[in-house]
Amino acid sequence: MKVLVVTDNIQLYTAFKEILKDAKYDCYNVEFACSNESPLRGLTDVHHISIKEKLDVLISTYQLIISLHCKQLFPEKLVKCVRCINVHPGFNPYNRGWFPQVFSILNGKPLGATIHVIDELLDHGPIIVQEKVPVFAWDTSISAYNRVIKKEIELLKEWLPDILSGNYQASHCSESGNINLKKDYNALCELDMSASTTMKDCLDKLRALTHGDYKNAYFIDKVTGKKVFVALELKVEE
Repeated sequence: MKVLVVTDNIQLYTAFKEILKDAKYDCYNVEFACSNESPLRGLTDVHHISIKEKLDVLISTYQLIISLHCKQLFPEKLVKCVRCINVHPGFNPYNRGWFPQVFSILNGKPLGATIHVIDELLDHGPIIVQEKVPVFAWDTSISAYNRVIKKEIELLKEWLPDILSGNYQASHCSESGNINLKKDYNALCELDMSASTTMKDCLDKLRALTHGDYKNAYFIDKVTGKKVFVALELKVEE
């Protein structure tokens, strides 16, 4: 069986490759692909692909396609013709879409890892397995995200044999949940310096937008007109 893993995440790519070293996966022909601007581009065993442009080739070539933090949307035709599985860094159906950990910090909805069958909607479809991860008061976006990554790897190690063979029962969510788009995230990034808020809400927003070295939260300096980027560092008493 030919399997394509489409990923733009170096941590998950490395972990998936390590999982495949087990001899029980030798019967599967697994290939890797990434998006055009992915940090994985340039690796010898990862080819870059436009899913929309190569749609017919994908349908005729692969029996299973796994989205492993792939930044591209899977067209409806693809998910209806090929079994497609998504490893999603959120606890469906809550905060589907962009950066679930950011919105879980802000709205208090559950965070976790979900492996599900892909349908025509974003981060939607019958759930194979999912587990929650905690969000602490001292988490920033990246610390919460790394906890989700760890859980995703744990679930992949346990469930990959059944995912590859199709030996699972997937179930639909009883709730519709909510979804956040890229525009919703972008709207968070510019800080309104005249806004009235609580200290908790202010801290929650700053830690939700703090993700390592990424320049996310900012305000506009009135004198120079330049963006001033803001990040938060939190330390828990030992």
